[in-house]
Parts: sequence; C-alpha cells; structure tokens
Amino acid sequence: QLQLVESGGGSVQAGGSLRLSCTASGDRVSRYSLAWFRQAPGKEREGVAIINVDGSKQLAEYAKGRFFVARDYAADTLDLQMNKLQPRDTAIYYCAASSDFRGAWSRRSYNSWGQGTQVTVSS
Repeated sequence: QLQLVESGGGSVQAGGSLRLSCTASGDRVSRYSLAWFRQAPGKEREGVAIINVDGSKQLAEYAKGRFFVARDYAADTLDLQMNKLQPRDTAIYYCAASSDFRGAWSRRSYNSWGQGTQVTVSS
C-alpha cells in the first residue's frame, strides 16, 4: 500500500517562501496522480495543486503565480514550492495520491494521504 510523508513545513514571515516535499514508499509514485491539499483552522480541506501521471498540472486560482508543483519520478517525491506567502496560506498541507490517470479537486478521488505538515505565515 502506498504511504506518503510530508516534510518542509515551518514558520515564515509574509512574503517569504517554503518548499514542501512528499516522500512515497510501498509503491512507485509514478503510477499515481498526485495532489496537494490544505486545511486551515475551522475550514474544510481544499485542493492546492494537482500533477497528473503525464506530468500535466492544475493549480487553484489562489496559487497561480505563487506556487509551483513538481514530481520526481526517480526519487518518488512530490514537491510544492510556495512563494509570496501570506497569512491566509496558514494551514496544514497534505499530499495525496490517486490511482486515476488524471487527478481531480475532490478529496474522494484520492486513496492515499500523508499526515500533513504545518505551514504558519506571520505578518
């Protein structure tokens, strides 16, 4: 069974950057579409970025121009580069995997989830 572990979270001032990584084990991540979700306090989990088996990408509107997603097929990792961070980006960030060829924005599309990594952005 595929297992995912996030890393790279932390605290940063507004305008700063963080790079999150997700490491897969138990299966080859190249077989899955991958995604980043986030959940802020009191809010429901929402999609951030999707990168499909063929490498095509989708970004949430709030992430465009600031966040960049990439996958390393050889290393079985998924990365999220976050720039120009703002306090509204404060959340727990999760990576997820779907056996579908193309990912979707719904949480129901993803069968495997990491435990999350905290991102805190201060003014």
